[in-house]
Amino acid sequence: MQRIGVLTSGGDSSGMNAAIRAVVRKAIYHGLEVIGIRRGYTGFVEADMDPMNLGSVADIVHRGGTILRTARSEVFSTPEGRKKAYDNVKRFGLQGLVVIGGDGSFRGALAFHKEYGLPVMGVPGTIDNDINGTDYSIGFDTAVNTVVDAVNKIRDTATSHERTFIIEVMGRESGNIALHAGLASGAETIMIPEVPLGIDDICEKLNRGHRRGKLHSIIIVAEGAASGIEIGRLIKEKTGFDTKVTILGHIQRGGTPTAFDRILASSLGAKAVELLMKGEKNKMVGMVSGKVVSKDLQEAISSSKNIAMDMYDLAGILSI
Repeated sequence: MQRIGVLTSGGDSSGMNAAIRAVVRKAIYHGLEVIGIRRGYTGFVEADMDPMNLGSVADIVHRGGTILRTARSEVFSTPEGRKKAYDNVKRFGLQGLVVIGGDGSFRGALAFHKEYGLPVMGVPGTIDNDINGTDYSIGFDTAVNTVVDAVNKIRDTATSHERTFIIEVMGRESGNIALHAGLASGAETIMIPEVPLGIDDICEKLNRGHRRGKLHSIIIVAEGAASGIEIGRLIKEKTGFDTKVTILGHIQRGGTPTAFDRILASSLGAKAVELLMKGEKNKMVGMVSGKVVSKDLQEAISSSKNIAMDMYDLAGILSI
């Protein structure tokens, strides 16, 4: 193997730059050339790609986002679009491809591999941490810490004004951010898509806390579980408590990656290159129990990652 491509696809996550840096420098260390593909699969189809060198990835390990930029491509989802991408594979002499992204990005890589046989390696980069086959995906730890930092600040106001705060976080189909941030920040209630929770149950818990002298409460809501604004309206209507809503939104995606995410991204990016050099193909790299592992890409996307119900139960016990 002499030349590989690297792209970031789907939603950005802090640590993607560290993964790009690891891919480029690991490959160059072993004598490979690297082609950086901009704007994900869109750039793959449009030939928006250029060689990268050691200087291309200097001073980026601490930066959020992705220097290669990212986009979602409708064109690549068609056979005609993938044919154009393969024309660029031949034009640039690519012999392997590293895709940094989430479930949708991996499905695109798998479809391309099946049609054209190009060896592909998936590196999980998504704040939702919903990729099967890895304990953590790049950007998740940073997103959780961002939420916890916001909750710490909001709690000061909640305490001062004796208010109930509803904090809506990202997670349309996965409640991992809400769950981990809720446990870490001591939230009274955590609402996630995987576990239905009625408004009457929430209000009863708030009333119990109020009766024993609790002056404020924090409720964390994953966007896929309910609308934070609607939950705030219902709580105020049913309890009369002074209730405020904060929607954190895309602040969770950006910012300086944590040390954990930088190390994870560096380890996974380097491993992806190693596997390509060994002749592996159609794999995803991940971290399980502190060790870097790989598994078939098909297996990684064939089933969803289960929520940690023991953690959810613990959060409920500790918030009584």
